[in-house]
Amino acid sequence: MPKQNLETQIHLPPEAPSSAGARELLSLAFGEFQWFVPARYGDADLSEPVPSGKPMLDALMAYYEEHGHLCVAAKTDQDYVWLFPCKSSPTPYQGSIIWVTSATHTRKDSWRAAHAAQILDLMHLLQSPLALSTLEEDFKRKTQRLVPEGIGLKRIPTVRDYSEGLAGLVWRNFYGAPFVRMFGPRLDALPPGCRQPRGEDLVLVQPYELPTEAGTEAGIARERELISLLGPECFYDHEHHTLPSRRPILDALGQPIH
Repeated sequence: MPKQNLETQIHLPPEAPSSAGARELLSLAFGEFQWFVPARYGDADLSEPVPSGKPMLDALMAYYEEHGHLCVAAKTDQDYVWLFPCKSSPTPYQGSIIWVTSATHTRKDSWRAAHAAQILDLMHLLQSPLALSTLEEDFKRKTQRLVPEGIGLKRIPTVRDYSEGLAGLVWRNFYGAPFVRMFGPRLDALPPGCRQPRGEDLVLVQPYELPTEAGTEAGIARERELISLLGPECFYDHEHHTLPSRRPILDALGQPIH
């Protein structure tokens, strides 16, 4: 069986994280959270070796401040983190932090509990309105589709970013204030085991226990059940390829991130 990767996306408001915010994020990821031991950094080529000891954060931050984005990886491509804010773009809600690791970690109850707590901490730090976590192939199924182009096919997004609504339900759906307001009392209609309030204006919706249930017959049925309770109009229609007709109000987003 091929290795399966878990991808966690922490979506950003239009303003990019400040240097202080990005430094705190990296310090947490590689210090307190111990996601992995960083070995390489840079752009997609990851050509720079990470220095050991105290200079590590300084080197990573120097690259982030110069280029406006940063990728940090372990010795292999199994574990990496992308800091990719969106600056001066006509689609300002596309910025995100992406963390990829092996899905085998999710078999442990303690890892899943730590994952939820860590993502919530980072959402508060980054003022994120939305974070999603599932298998890489599940993200591809829900966020991309193939359309004819010439004699071949090309991939296009189902929704470009969260301002257009949601592409679907995944393993873990961390909804911030704009989405809590959008769903309203419908969140209370979810089965208790699938809905976990996490403080003021933050709710974790989790259709099933493990991400490996995504794409299975039972997993798909569970997603459809919860979508019917939350409102199908809030989600992309994969059968008819139509955008959500109900979307979050994002007027409060875009304040500076410290």
